[in-house]
Amino acid sequence: MNKNRMYPTWFVFGALLLYCVLYVLPSLMGIGLSFTDWSVYSQEIRFAGLKNIQTVFSSDYNYTHALLNTLKFTIVTTLVKNVLGLALAVLMTKQVRLLNFHRAVLYLPCVLSALIVGMIFKSVLNPRDGLLNTTLRGLGLDFMALKWLTDSKIAFNSVMAVDIWKGMGYIMTILIAGIMSISPVYYEAARIDGGNAWQCFRHITLPMLVPTLTVTTVLNVLYGLKVFDTVYALTNGGPGHATEVLYTSVFKEFSLGRYAVGTALSSVMAVFMVSVGYFMIRHMVREDGDRL
Repeated sequence: MNKNRMYPTWFVFGALLLYCVLYVLPSLMGIGLSFTDWSVYSQEIRFAGLKNIQTVFSSDYNYTHALLNTLKFTIVTTLVKNVLGLALAVLMTKQVRLLNFHRAVLYLPCVLSALIVGMIFKSVLNPRDGLLNTTLRGLGLDFMALKWLTDSKIAFNSVMAVDIWKGMGYIMTILIAGIMSISPVYYEAARIDGGNAWQCFRHITLPMLVPTLTVTTVLNVLYGLKVFDTVYALTNGGPGHATEVLYTSVFKEFSLGRYAVGTALSSVMAVFMVSVGYFMIRHMVREDGDRL
């Protein structure tokens, strides 16, 4: 009996050891290397103090701009995905024909690889012969045929729109599960009291979906902060630095052989993500305690 009880302990120990080896140790090594002058141009690695951290926040580089773009991407996509996902979830829990087919079609984009989606939309949004502009010109709407990915004023909005299109089906699916877990007794009681559809949504559906919306918000925030593949596939941070986000900057620094600066950028973002995740989870726990 005692021998059987030892197996879960060994599994936990093995999982913790694997986690430390594959994540904790490389993270600590990365933070340590961010204080050096590690690069492809030198065979020696020397301590450089806070020089790389100062470079990250220096106005002479575009890293601050990339950080602001990352925050903008996170806030906008999180809000829009939650709003559209909620609207679709409410619609997809009604009695409509071919309900499961519609759900599958809306969910399908999030199954696709972000790189594949980026390559597809890079072709669709091509300003000269892309599907979108060709269709608009065919309808006589030439003034709406814009340079979606090559105009610095609208390129970042185009990138965010593609990401929203890809991810809102995933949020919809989570919220559908939340809506279906609400007891129909509440809605029946509301209808007996004369409540209409909007009042049912406002006073029953929305309050009871707050825990689920909290989960989708956390998932979206963490995804937005580490976004890379969609931006890389669509614009690679261009035109200029208009769509540059933090991890495209990290990728470019490593491509240029400036390993220490790239590691410093990655370390700054890792600390920021851990801080955001900690405060969000702490807030969630506090809110759950208050509801109990």
